[in-house]
Amino acid sequence: MDTLPKTLITPHSGYHWDGSQRRFFEGWYYRVTLPELNQTFAFMYSIEDPMGGQPHSGGAAQILGPEDSYFCRTFADVGQFWSWGAPTGMGPLGLGHWGHPTPWQRPQFLMPEQFDSHVTQGYQGTNTWHQGHLRDPGTEQEAHWQYHIQPVYAWGEGGKSPKSTGGLLSFLPIFEPGWQVMMAHGQATGWIDWQGQRYVFEKAPAYAEKNWGGAFPQKWFWINCNCFADQPDLALTAAAGRRGVLWWMESVGLMGVHHQGQFYEFAPWNAEISWCVSPWGEWTMQAHNSEYEIEVRASCDRPGTPLRAPTQNGLVFICKDTMHGRVTLTLRRYHAQGVTQILKAHSHLCGLEIGGGPWQTDWVSAPIPAQAVESFPWQMASS
Repeated sequence: MDTLPKTLITPHSGYHWDGSQRRFFEGWYYRVTLPELNQTFAFMYSIEDPMGGQPHSGGAAQILGPEDSYFCRTFADVGQFWSWGAPTGMGPLGLGHWGHPTPWQRPQFLMPEQFDSHVTQGYQGTNTWHQGHLRDPGTEQEAHWQYHIQPVYAWGEGGKSPKSTGGLLSFLPIFEPGWQVMMAHGQATGWIDWQGQRYVFEKAPAYAEKNWGGAFPQKWFWINCNCFADQPDLALTAAAGRRGVLWWMESVGLMGVHHQGQFYEFAPWNAEISWCVSPWGEWTMQAHNSEYEIEVRASCDRPGTPLRAPTQNGLVFICKDTMHGRVTLTLRRYHAQGVTQILKAHSHLCGLEIGGGPWQTDWVSAPIPAQAVESFPWQMASS
């Protein structure tokens, strides 16, 4: 089922759990945007303490649906979870969790027809395929989905080997938790049944990322969009977080833009980055390096939807999201005669998030100079 070319398999796509009993989580995020309906579906999966028998052992599936509606189903049995690639995170993306034991087979990837026939509660996903069926017996809410994914951009220039979002040192646990944009932009074709209504789509904008580790950020925000007006080949990811590294705390940010085969990266190792983010409603972020400068301004007048995320105390409501943010992206290039604007793009279907805390006042960061250390925080946009 997984036919993604090797040139588009991103680092860290595989599972990272090393089999130990240390505190550990891993989370995955799949998203499909339906521009003609002004709606988005975001699927967030997580597994905590996979060894089992620990206070927070278990899995979950959360869905942010139309109009930022919310659905959640938990999986108590970690033995019904499967994923490819342990313990180094190398290899292709593949994961799933079944809600009930199946005596005839251990949990693993199944062909779509087999999955629908034998798995009444659960999900499975790879680089190119995503399906599931979940039902909440308490509320009678139900979601059922099945769609194919054609990746366009991983993380890096089109057609080249994908890069690690967090730089070279993201392969070391010193900078836990880790974060990886697996697919900055792709196209999804299939259907989603949501509370009795079917949404059918073809080549809809799709996105995927993941995070993992044994430590958790203190505070973070996230801006993400790959559905811009009149710009079908444009994807933006911008985020920042405050986390502990060894014995100190640091705040670092990153911005990445994919456009017409080019990748514009603004990271701690190559750019100066700053931001001002309100407790909810306003996000502003700027960055520049020797060649380019970028500015992102986003806002939202909706209240946002609380989401659960892994913490030291298990999966709790600690972040807030919307998929109906407004965003303006401006990218410019420096040259001998001055500055030229490369693009200016707008969207009203931007993903926005804040998490952790405290958030009593605006979070303002002065320009962070480019540093020699390649590191970036895990941010909990998805799980």
